[in-house]
Amino acid sequence: MSRRTLSLGLAAAVAVGAVLAGKRRLASRTARLTADLSAASGDTSPRVVAEDDYAALPDPVRRYFETVLDPGTPYVRTARLTQRGAFRLGDVDSAWHPFDATQTYAVDPPGFVWDATVRLGSVVPVNVVDSYVDGTGSLAAHLLWTVPVAEADPSPKLDAGELQRYLAEAVWFPTALLPESGVEWMPVDDSTARATLTDGDMSASLAFHFDEDSLVDKVVADQRYRAVDDGYEAARWTGRFEDYAERGGMVVPTRGEVAWNLSQGDLPYWRGEITGFEFETAG
Repeated sequence: MSRRTLSLGLAAAVAVGAVLAGKRRLASRTARLTADLSAASGDTSPRVVAEDDYAALPDPVRRYFETVLDPGTPYVRTARLTQRGAFRLGDVDSAWHPFDATQTYAVDPPGFVWDATVRLGSVVPVNVVDSYVDGTGSLAAHLLWTVPVAEADPSPKLDAGELQRYLAEAVWFPTALLPESGVEWMPVDDSTARATLTDGDMSASLAFHFDEDSLVDKVVADQRYRAVDDGYEAARWTGRFEDYAERGGMVVPTRGEVAWNLSQGDLPYWRGEITGFEFETAG
């Protein structure tokens, strides 16, 4: 074996070792976040849905719960979803890249950990972990699990945006949208209502729009903060949901898309399908 071949072999071994070490390190960090999320989840007393839980809510909200929940449905305590779809890293001219993700949620207190692998080209992975745990948001991305390519600066604006994300995605485990789970509803019109969720000193508010089948068609944040080069900027944000199906005794969307509604036009950046639902119920 030549010295050049030996050197190349050693370099390759070092590179592979670095990738494996980075993957283990990020997996450990994500596992800690998920463990913290589960540890914080408090009340385990048995709870089931009753008609009185939503009877006094604004009409479109009441009709929604009548459609997606049956009396006697257990309240969800934690949820674990698997996802696949396409993610856009950049502006409207940027390419879409396939992703797979696992997302874990807790309801009391509210929180989530989204652990995704976005594939650039056919082989280059970017690990993205987005979370809201114990009232704190975080977002970090690593190329090949080793090279940091993005990390959101800690900020109350990031925390607020992550709580808004949780509130929007609660349509995947809709008992979390009932007043018993801390959500307050205010009427807007016959097909729209505003939901507000408070977690400690942080509050998130979204407009929920319901279709003719009384299902959530879209959610809208008039102002949600997004990370930009020099910090954060406020922008309108919309999540859309479709292809409803029964999962775990609840009617939930299995597909969706989210977008920033910027002054220069809409910027969709996530399109996905929920491929698996697992629920842990209270009691």
